[in-house]
Amino acid sequence: MSIRTLISGGLVVTAADELHADVLIEDGRVAALAAHGSAAAGAWTADRTIDATGKYVIPGGVDAHTHMELPFGGTAASDTFETGTRAAAWGGTTTIVDFAVQSVGRSLREGLDTWYDKADGKCAIDYAFHMILSDVNEGTLKEMDHLVGEGVTSFKLFMAYPGVFYSDDGRILRAMQRASGNGGLIMMHAENGIAIDVLVEQALARGETDPRHHGEVRKVLLEAEATHRAIQLARVAGAPLYVVHVSAEEAVAELAAARDKGLPVFGETCPQYLFLSTDNLAEPDFQGAKYVCSTPLRPREHQAALWRGLRTNDLQVVSTDHCPFCFRGQKELGRGDFSKIPNGLPGVENRMDLLHQAVLDGHISRRRWIEIACATPARMFGIYPQKGTIAPGSDADIVLYDPHAEQVISAETHHMNVDYSAYEGRRITGRVDTVLSRGELVIDRREYTGRAGHGAFVPRSTCQYL
Repeated sequence: MSIRTLISGGLVVTAADELHADVLIEDGRVAALAAHGSAAAGAWTADRTIDATGKYVIPGGVDAHTHMELPFGGTAASDTFETGTRAAAWGGTTTIVDFAVQSVGRSLREGLDTWYDKADGKCAIDYAFHMILSDVNEGTLKEMDHLVGEGVTSFKLFMAYPGVFYSDDGRILRAMQRASGNGGLIMMHAENGIAIDVLVEQALARGETDPRHHGEVRKVLLEAEATHRAIQLARVAGAPLYVVHVSAEEAVAELAAARDKGLPVFGETCPQYLFLSTDNLAEPDFQGAKYVCSTPLRPREHQAALWRGLRTNDLQVVSTDHCPFCFRGQKELGRGDFSKIPNGLPGVENRMDLLHQAVLDGHISRRRWIEIACATPARMFGIYPQKGTIAPGSDADIVLYDPHAEQVISAETHHMNVDYSAYEGRRITGRVDTVLSRGELVIDRREYTGRAGHGAFVPRSTCQYL
């Protein structure tokens, strides 16, 4: 039997508006909103009332870039769909879009079915999939059309990782041409992997083996060059482009120039690029290995350009690229050779809190926080207004957020299945109090009440910006 829930007395914050309103939930969806204290709200009856006085009532976060259980570098990401989605819920995220992987020589169908099997019955929150294209050929190009029809409407290609995920410009162009016809959105890891491999080989030959050299060989200019090249290929194909994990000022400039021309080019950045830097990669005693990811962390001066890009909408989305590897036994695989350190950071639990801190620090407004973390990723990947907002008919994915609670981020208290925090010891203000997913309590006043299997697969329409 469906429980009729009333959330009363909070400040409802969406990308479009802020209002002191009560929210009525029926059958897992938002039924109505009315001003707190109004006659309309006073007439409502409910089986359960949640007091939101002194709290924000915000849409559940949409993290459009996660990698649960991703095989990489001889190991696999340490969060399963069960542990990773539970941690996401603790951090106020109620939908993730993860990446299904096509193996070279295999079909897209086989890769997607493998990821369906990994996630089915395991997730605490709702989930969707992008498809990684590792082997572009006539067969997989045709499969792209079928996947779009199935609600998997975005496809990631890599200019990096030769021999693993890498596609050359010809294959990228073919995939972009196919996407221009079927409505799919091409997502690009934009780094010149061929040149980077030369620099890696040369650095190791010089005996430069420490984690900090990971950032030094993956040059800013090689991210900017690849971003520029991806944009031009997309122009030739007449396709939209979404560049993932943008980390550097020069890459932002390429996106801004394309958008100034009116091109359908979009950019994502991640909390690690906004809050961490090469100072972390240089931490002694191999501690810098904790911060190895690609694109890599940049010198701190790049952060201002990323924040500016988020304010000017040259960057539209903040996702996590959550891909955790434990320090012990996983990151340690790269002792003596930085190129063998598994690439990835934990962060699915920290994104909403870190971005709220950015509001307090004056980088972004409160509504922009919700826009880049909830509404825009939902629109970008075809699930708005089902997700990403609080409006009649939307899924009741709602977070009660305490803007005054103080916390210290630590591996001792986080819920991600990884033995360190990338933000260890950072003091921030703001914390998730209560989380509902389709009207069901997942976090109830800082207690986990969710369950594996509640989360459902969400088929997506095509990008709503096109």
